[in-house]
Amino acid sequence: MAMAALRREGRRFAPLISPRPITAVRSSPIVPTHEDEGPIGVRYISTQVVRNRMKSVKNIQKITKAMKMVAASKLRAVQTKAENSRGLWQPFTALLGDLPSVDVKKNVVVTISSDKGLCGGINSTSVKISKGIYKLNSGPEKETKYVILGEKAKAQLVRDSKKDIELIITELQKNPLSYTQVSVLADEILKNVEYDALRIVFNKFHSVVSFVPTVSTVLSPEIVERESESGGKLGELDSYEVEGGETKGEILQNLAEFQFSCVMFNAVLENACSEQGARMSAMDSSSRNAGDMLDRLTLTYNRTRQASITTELIEIISGASALEG
Repeated sequence: MAMAALRREGRRFAPLISPRPITAVRSSPIVPTHEDEGPIGVRYISTQVVRNRMKSVKNIQKITKAMKMVAASKLRAVQTKAENSRGLWQPFTALLGDLPSVDVKKNVVVTISSDKGLCGGINSTSVKISKGIYKLNSGPEKETKYVILGEKAKAQLVRDSKKDIELIITELQKNPLSYTQVSVLADEILKNVEYDALRIVFNKFHSVVSFVPTVSTVLSPEIVERESESGGKLGELDSYEVEGGETKGEILQNLAEFQFSCVMFNAVLENACSEQGARMSAMDSSSRNAGDMLDRLTLTYNRTRQASITTELIEIISGASALEG
């Protein structure tokens, strides 16, 4: 009798102590909890995922700020050298002139780029101008070749102009740039290519946020002599008289080699300054974008946490109401 009465009382109180009413309330909450969260990335997101993203963005922001400071330090070191090097090639431009429109058969495009990325579009700009010069100087009786300085220009030009690349030089800035180092590279280029005109493509530094794509032309001694005899515009060369035992051709040969090394030295330094300035700008923009993203993630995290707390309160109240009812 006692056991039968206990079973009857249990059946009477079963609806009150059963978890099914609470489950029914939790099956359609306003905002899901960690256990019942919605699809990630669609409407709801867990606080753990947001915390992980915030941590990743903070780490990226630290890296970009550090890279900006490193680029600023390198820029100050290279900028002084670049300003001083401008006094080397300017006298040669006044003496031999700079004739970008001269028509010759053998053109060599010297494309100067960086070995590292994260510096904006300076490398893409140099490659585009190099391809444009290649098309302008292409023809049935003409020959145009590439000489590449830097990994980034190499990666872009090898894809579609591999057969036209004559020489590739990388890791130019592994050591501090000096005239001795660049003059050795200039001699190596002159020994390995045949040219009538060397067209050097680089980015001239103006400020941290401004650089100008530039093309400097260095003519071979034969073309210089030809233009001089035909009355071409070659600066102040014709106003000088040749003295001593050397002929005009020998003097022009020495001047052309020295001019190329000086123009190369200035071009490499100007491009290095432009690279560091562009990297500073790029890292500054990345740091600001990371800050904006961090603000949005913080707002999302706070909203998700508040929604979770609200849901838990609703569950407690609903459970208590079900037990009392």
